[in-house]
Amino acid sequence: MRHYTTIFFGTQEFAAIILQGLIDSPLFTIALVVTQPDKPMGRKKIITPPITKVLAEKHSIPVAQPLSLKGFDLSPYPADIAIVAQYGKIIPEELLSIPTYQTLNVHTSLLPKYRGASPIQSAIMNGDTTTGVTIMQMNAGLDTGPIISQRPISIGTNETYPELERRLARLSTELLLETVPDYINGTLLPKKQDEKLATHCSQLTREDGQIDWRNTATKVYNQYRGMTPWPGIWTLWGEKRLKLLDIAVSEKHVPPGTVLAEDGTLYIGCSTGAVQIHLVQLEGKPRMDVRAFLMGNANINGAILLSPPPLT
Repeated sequence: MRHYTTIFFGTQEFAAIILQGLIDSPLFTIALVVTQPDKPMGRKKIITPPITKVLAEKHSIPVAQPLSLKGFDLSPYPADIAIVAQYGKIIPEELLSIPTYQTLNVHTSLLPKYRGASPIQSAIMNGDTTTGVTIMQMNAGLDTGPIISQRPISIGTNETYPELERRLARLSTELLLETVPDYINGTLLPKKQDEKLATHCSQLTREDGQIDWRNTATKVYNQYRGMTPWPGIWTLWGEKRLKLLDIAVSEKHVPPGTVLAEDGTLYIGCSTGAVQIHLVQLEGKPRMDVRAFLMGNANINGAILLSPPPLT
């Protein structure tokens, strides 16, 4: 059985799931894991290593954490192939062709749909019922390289970003184990993407989490599913942000942006239907369930929550 010496680029949990799958496979020998530098995390800003670094060190795999890949030297680590999964930085073109069979990227959409930084979140927020993973050969463009293999997966009606991401990571691992041998022996050839079908998605910001109550309840719920846990969805409550940490679609008829509190239950109206709120966090306060929140916010029935200004 042939072994494929591999350089792995990846940083986050999605990448760690794939890395573990490659480590467990008899097909792969990981020569090097390239990940981002340790970063301060949480309110106490504790310096924390990426999960892929922790995993690599557990298995005695060399780790590199360059601040920049410009001028980074891969020559001490000859490899058959490099695999990239949520690394988080641009890889210079000159590094892509150093491995014998170049560099493959795991992308969490069915390219050319959702090129860019937020394909999983975009699929959920747009109400898609199907997404998938693509194994592509990397080039200098943003997710523009030729496609080697793809596999679709359905999106659950109530599935959130973290849940779907974990399923896509497991699917990606399975697809990589099937794809790499056929790609290297030449029975699976890369195919150009159809540029006419390309769509793009951008990096999310905290401001993207603001709720527009002129949207339907389903659209607000999809925004919640796609933006959990970050950037999270929020609305202005007076002059403070109110994060909505757990919500559900309701068939209540409430005017858009209008607050309705009854029997310890909180609803906020949308253009069609309403959302029921279960768990909230007011800016500067701990998270709390709705009953506790309502105890401190009496007489709020009929309050109108502001939506962001319409795009011009």
